[in-house]
Amino acid sequence: MPVGLFRVCLLVITAIVNHPLFFPKENGTVPENTEEIIQKMKEREESLRLEQLRLEQEIADQEATQKALEKAAVVVEESKEENVRWDMWTALSMVVFLLIELWRQDFQEGNWQDTGGEEDDMAVLGKAFKGVAFPNKAVLASFYEKRILGTTADMARMREMVEGFADDLLEALRSVCNRDADMEVEDCMGVGSMYENWRVRKPFVCDLIVPFAPPEPYCFCCQTWCSGDSFPPDEQGYGTIKVCRADENATGCICDKTKLGEDMLCLLHSQVSSTRPSSEMEDLLCFKNTQYLDADQVMKWFQIAVTKAWNRISHKYEFDLSFSLLDSPGALKIKFKSGKSIAFNLTPVVQYENSDVYFISHFPRSSLAADIPSSTHWFLTFAVYERRFIQLVSKTLPANACHVSCLQILSFLHGKQCSLTGPSGLTNYHLKTVLLHLLQARPRQDWAPEKLEARLQDMLKFLEKCLHEKKLYHFFIGNGKVPAELSFPIIFQRAEPLNLFRPFVLRRDIYRKMVDTFHEMLRNMSALINEYTVHIPLAHTNGIRKEPL
Repeated sequence: MPVGLFRVCLLVITAIVNHPLFFPKENGTVPENTEEIIQKMKEREESLRLEQLRLEQEIADQEATQKALEKAAVVVEESKEENVRWDMWTALSMVVFLLIELWRQDFQEGNWQDTGGEEDDMAVLGKAFKGVAFPNKAVLASFYEKRILGTTADMARMREMVEGFADDLLEALRSVCNRDADMEVEDCMGVGSMYENWRVRKPFVCDLIVPFAPPEPYCFCCQTWCSGDSFPPDEQGYGTIKVCRADENATGCICDKTKLGEDMLCLLHSQVSSTRPSSEMEDLLCFKNTQYLDADQVMKWFQIAVTKAWNRISHKYEFDLSFSLLDSPGALKIKFKSGKSIAFNLTPVVQYENSDVYFISHFPRSSLAADIPSSTHWFLTFAVYERRFIQLVSKTLPANACHVSCLQILSFLHGKQCSLTGPSGLTNYHLKTVLLHLLQARPRQDWAPEKLEARLQDMLKFLEKCLHEKKLYHFFIGNGKVPAELSFPIIFQRAEPLNLFRPFVLRRDIYRKMVDTFHEMLRNMSALINEYTVHIPLAHTNGIRKEPL
């Protein structure tokens, strides 16, 4: 019982204590806190929404940036592909252009060697021949027998006399030179028209070349315009000659190119020998402060040596020897007591490697080449190969072939015309070059003696074409059809063809004078030939009688 009452009292007391009316203030704030919480929750929700929008904007911006980068990469890749395609087409176009240009040059180069092969090609030319009366076979035969053969009969005796005296003079030259310090002179060789049997105009002049070499232990290292070194266009056909020691090449020892340590020495060259004194190179006829052979110094040395040699042997001869021309250092003249004289050219040359091509110090006829760039530039002469080619071809031609007769007649007419109107840029060497081209292009039977008139017209028409185009290519340089029997150096066969008329392209006055002289020669040809033509027997009208040269 007491326990039950205690529980009832405890329950009542608890109910009274927990009644809401006992806590009016605390219970009254519950609705206000709820609104604040709700408001804060809304604010938080709003801030989260704004943060979400910001993040979404950033993500959108990043995606847009990524897409822009990807698009830019695609554009760059496409641009690269376009550039590659464009470069490919550009390269292909350049290759096609170069092939067309090479084909055009090859076609032109082939034409200058094959122009004589077709008669219709010659028919297109010959505009300058309109109205020109060309001599017939009988007139040409009479002219050749009277004027050409009559003046060339004593050439053989003159060659023999000049060669014998030149050999004696060079032997005396060797005796007066210092074998340890001076250049070593070899035997002379005859070249040019006198030794190719087509010289017609007097005075007859023998051209002799004299190879020389440096004293031991030196040697010549030759460089040509087609040997890979860079030569400007106006120096084509030239080369340089470097004086080197025998134990080094043209570019020098490696010790000249590499910086050796202070404690290292070259086993081939000491410090003393690596630097050559200037006076030593000048004694070797080099240009000042260089190792390149000077053509002017060579000619001065040669003139002094020839003078000393003549003083040693002059007592054996009953004539005088002198230098005949100031502008031709190697021009010599023999004067007899009777008043007669014999002229010849003795020109020092340097052999190119082991061939018959030579660097010539001075041309006896300066019009053969353009102005020499400097005294260290030497022109190359192929005169020995030209002589050998004519001899080789002559063996395959018909008996008494007319090739030499054509060149003799044309050389005579040109010389006569120059005596009337003055010299021009056209030389006998140009005429010989025309003959060499036609000898290679024409069939062998076309050079029979009865075809002299036709071949002479071919030479004139070929020369007219060359004058019109301002192109006459050197016969050997760039000619891949040189007979193998000549053993011609392959480096010159593979070289770019050398235009002998190139110096006249920029010198229009000389070119105009050359063309006018050629046209005047054509117009005066009949008169010049008839002047030396005797009465023509009927027996000569059916053919040409020739005596061997």
